[in-house]
Amino acid sequence: MAKVIVIKFKKGCKSYYFRTDGNQYKKGQGVIVETSRGVEYATVVDPEREVPDASIVSPLKPVLRAATEKDEATVARNEEKRPQAIRLCKEKIAKRNLDMKLIDCEFTFDGSKVIFYFTAPDRVDFRDLVKDLAAVFHIRIELRQVGIRDETKMLGGIAPCGRDCCCAGAMPDFKKVSIKMAKNQGLSLNPGKISGLCGRLMCCLEYENEYYAEAFKKMPKIGSTVGTPEGQGNVVSTNMLKMEVRVKIEKDGALYYRDFPLDAVSFRKGGKEKEETAPADPEMKKILDDN
Repeated sequence: MAKVIVIKFKKGCKSYYFRTDGNQYKKGQGVIVETSRGVEYATVVDPEREVPDASIVSPLKPVLRAATEKDEATVARNEEKRPQAIRLCKEKIAKRNLDMKLIDCEFTFDGSKVIFYFTAPDRVDFRDLVKDLAAVFHIRIELRQVGIRDETKMLGGIAPCGRDCCCAGAMPDFKKVSIKMAKNQGLSLNPGKISGLCGRLMCCLEYENEYYAEAFKKMPKIGSTVGTPEGQGNVVSTNMLKMEVRVKIEKDGALYYRDFPLDAVSFRKGGKEKEETAPADPEMKKILDDN
């Protein structure tokens, strides 16, 4: 086990391990750290934590020192310059008639470079744009193309559930999601129901997929014939949280709907589930292709 200090940079919710310099820091305190792109400002998440050696990517970068009032003023000054930088960059993009959408920008802590983030349907030749921006800012310019999911992660927003988007507030890394996860959880395959603000499959489909995948294997298929204490019937729906099966039973010329615990229902399990094919819905096909 190794002792590390856990920090987060201003944007994103991903934590990073750094080597402590032996000083005591407080949670939420600003620190100056050394990164691959130079000296940066960060915030302490955990002053001291023991982590397995296997989870550390060596060599650990060091925490240089605690942030001073001057450092805090530098960060605030860089933040104040962002709106104008974004406005100027958008004007230059429009002037060059480039097919790109500017998302955000950030100045490095030392002010030696400004990074602009953008999305575009294809690769963009922005060499002339870089020259235009360098003539305005007189510092190094970097343009970085990001994906549609990264755009939502950077800008944030309110998800269909009414909470902040997971990618922006609670998810350090993107998880792989698939349409099969939605099927396992018994969700509607309507694109509008299972898509996030980015237009891709919602990241939260992955959260409980392991449980639902196991429960799905134990359940009878919708429409299949099963035996119940009240006779044979057809499966109408399943509740994988309560592990119950709703069955339609025809008896004495009447139809009855009954809920039974899974262990009270008898059925023959089929072979391996067939591979899920892409739905005919063009919107859903686009979502699957993008994911």
